[in-house]
Amino acid sequence: MEPMAPPAAKRRPMAEINVVPYIDVMLVLLIIFMVTAPMLVQSVPVNLPDVDATPTEIEPDDSTIIVSVNERGIYFIERDEGQPTAMTLGEIQDYAQKIIGAVPETRLMIRGDEAVPYGKVVALMGGLQSVGINNVGLITEAPDPEARR
Repeated sequence: MEPMAPPAAKRRPMAEINVVPYIDVMLVLLIIFMVTAPMLVQSVPVNLPDVDATPTEIEPDDSTIIVSVNERGIYFIERDEGQPTAMTLGEIQDYAQKIIGAVPETRLMIRGDEAVPYGKVVALMGGLQSVGINNVGLITEAPDPEARR
């Protein structure tokens, strides 16, 4: 009878996870988000007035329309489609009335440059009120606490 061969040593599975590829992927995604995030915010350049008020956190989404008035008093509706185009008060009234008619819970916010004549913002608010839009918010910027020192 032949001698029996010793049993083959069993290989145990490795209990470690190699995380280096995951870190590489995470760093690449971080760089992509850092590069693309500033490009996603395309809006009309407006210097908002500084006011002391309790900040309200409103995230612009599909249920928010933002109407901007630049320093020259030109109206813009900010949409996701890139560069905003100048619009007349009548065009803004028609657009807002259609949107509010289709989606009544839509919020309308106004961003007015601090250099724009007060009458332009009041004309916009009055024009929106004349087509039945009464719930309008004003976007301002909180003052810099360091500027007072």
